[in-house]
Amino acid sequence: MNGHFVRTSALAIALAAGLAACAPVRSNHGFIADNREATEVQVGVDTKTSVLQRLGSPSTTAVFDETSWYYISSTQERFAFYTPSTVEREVLVVRFGADDIVSGVDRYGVERGQVVAYNDDATPTRGRELGLVEQIFGSVGRAPPIRTEDEGPRRDR
Repeated sequence: MNGHFVRTSALAIALAAGLAACAPVRSNHGFIADNREATEVQVGVDTKTSVLQRLGSPSTTAVFDETSWYYISSTQERFAFYTPSTVEREVLVVRFGADDIVSGVDRYGVERGQVVAYNDDATPTRGRELGLVEQIFGSVGRAPPIRTEDEGPRRDR
């Protein structure tokens, strides 16, 4: 009976460890608010200073002007050795109008995201393309003459 109990306990522990290994690993990236109320920015009331105090520095700002601040956060899950997948994403956009007062607040989730297809092809560069012979003999005659020690540098006094 004692051996059966040990084998059953070892099997139960191994089964629990195996199931725990299948649990996803979650990782948070970017801006993380302490609570939901902290991200409640009021239009017409808050200013750049109050938003900066409440939310901190933005993840990024608008490219051409600094009238929009972006706070970006995402959560990814990874199972074992597989590629991580994004399960949550929130982009909080705070827009400022005249006198640095908040003029608009938008929230976007992972459903608004778009996949961008990158082109792996090389971009051709235009210019002179040298052939093999030009590459080998192209510098012949272009180097300055080599002086010997006997000649030395010329000094006119």
